[in-house]
Amino acid sequence: MSVCTPTTRLHRGLCRSLRQCLLYVCWMLAATPAFAQSADEKVVKVWVDSPVVLPAAPSKENLLRFYSNENQIFFIDSKSISIAVDGSLRYTLVSTSQSGARNVSYEGMRCDTNEKRLFAFGRADGTWSSSRRNVWDEFTNKAVNKQHSTLAWDFVCEGGSISGSAEKIIQRIRQNQSLRQYH
Repeated sequence: MSVCTPTTRLHRGLCRSLRQCLLYVCWMLAATPAFAQSADEKVVKVWVDSPVVLPAAPSKENLLRFYSNENQIFFIDSKSISIAVDGSLRYTLVSTSQSGARNVSYEGMRCDTNEKRLFAFGRADGTWSSSRRNVWDEFTNKAVNKQHSTLAWDFVCEGGSISGSAEKIIQRIRQNQSLRQYH
C-alpha cells in the first residue's frame, strides 16, 4: 500500500513534494556525520583504569637498576612488571638515597600520554598503603626527577605505545639497551 495515492492533480503535487522532502531529510541525516567532525577535532577517548592488583613486596635479587642521579639510585622490580588490560605499564619502583633511605612505590605509566600514576606506597613490613591521589601526572625530561622519563623513553615506550612484552622490557633494562638508540 502506498503512503501517497494521488487521486487528483493537487494530491500528486503534494505527494511529489513530500517524497522530495523525505529524500532530502534522509540525505541530510546520512551526510551529517561527515560534516559534524572537522579535521581539527579529535575524538576524545575516556580513560578507564584497569583494576589495581598490588604485587608482593620487592626482593633485592629482583631489582634492576635503570637510572641514577647525584642523590638517588632507581630500580624497578622485575617480578612486578606487567602490562594492564588498559594498556598501561604497572611496576614497582624502588629508590635508594645516598644516605641509605629507601622508598618503594607501585606505579603505572601511559606511553600514549607520557603520564605516570602512583597507586601505592610500600611499607617497611612489605605491605602497601594506597595513594589518595587518583590522577595521572605528565612526566618530562626537564625536571630533577628524570626517573620516569628515563624508564619510559629508554626502555618502555616507542611511538606512543609500550614496546614489546614485559619480558622484552626486562631484557632491555638488564642489557641497558635504550630504545633511543634507534631514533
